[in-house]
Amino acid sequence: MSSLSPIVIKVGGALLESPAHMQKLFEVAATIAAERSLVFVHGGGSLVENWLQALGKTSQKHNGLRVTPADQIEFVAGALAGAANKKLVAQAKMQQLNAVGLSLADGDMVSCTVMSAELGLVGQASPAQGKVLLALMQQGFVPVISSIGCDETGELLNVNADQAAEAVAQSIGAELLLLSDVPGVLDAGKNLISSLNAKQIDNLIEQGIIRDGMAVKVKSALQTATQIGKPVIIAGWKNPEYLADLTQEQAVGTTIYPQS
Repeated sequence: MSSLSPIVIKVGGALLESPAHMQKLFEVAATIAAERSLVFVHGGGSLVENWLQALGKTSQKHNGLRVTPADQIEFVAGALAGAANKKLVAQAKMQQLNAVGLSLADGDMVSCTVMSAELGLVGQASPAQGKVLLALMQQGFVPVISSIGCDETGELLNVNADQAAEAVAQSIGAELLLLSDVPGVLDAGKNLISSLNAKQIDNLIEQGIIRDGMAVKVKSALQTATQIGKPVIIAGWKNPEYLADLTQEQAVGTTIYPQS
C-alpha cells in the first residue's frame, strides 16, 4: 500500500445511469490505484426510485433525505447493496481493479443509529473500525461500499451516501472525494471555485450563491475536513480525466479546507 493516504471516492446514483461516464471514471480510477489506495462509497437514489415505482410503492423525501418505511427497507437494500453495488464492482473489474463489494454493515467499519422516527429506517453513520478496509487495501483490493448499514439490533438502515463516505473516510484516516454531476462548487458566474474555507462558505451561503443540495454538501464537507484534519474535495464525474492529477497531489474540483 502506498505511503500516501487512501482516497475515499463517493459516487452518486446518477453515475449508474451513464455507462460511458462510469467506464471512463473507472479507467481513471485504475490509473490512480497504481499510486494510491482507493475505496468507493456509493448511493443509488435513482435506482431505488425505479424499483419502488415498479413495485407500486410511493416515495417521499424529508429535508432532502429519502423517507424509508419498514416495508421498503428490504427493497432499498436490494437496490443499493445488490444491483447498484454489483454493477459498480463489475465495471471496476472491467478495468482490472480487484474490487470487493461491501456494505456499511460489513466489518464494523461504521456504527449506525436511526436518525429520526419521521424518516423511518434512515441511519446516521459514525466511524468505527477500519481494520477490514485497511486489510483489503493492503492486499491490493478496492472496496466498493453501498450506503446500507445496520444498527446494534440488526435493523437495516438506509444512510445518505455523502454522510456514509464521510464516516468511512474518518474510520481509515483517508482523504475524501465527493463526486457529483457538476465539476465542483460554482460561483455566481458558474465558474469553478478552486478552494473554500469556513468564512468563504458562510459568505457564499448567505449570498445565496451556494444553496440547496450543494449548501448541504459543502457544510458537511467542511465538518468532515475539520474532523479528519484533511481537505475534502468536491468534484465532478462527467469529465474524470483530471482526477488523475490526484496521483501528483494536485488540486482538482473544489478543495474544502478544515476549519482552524
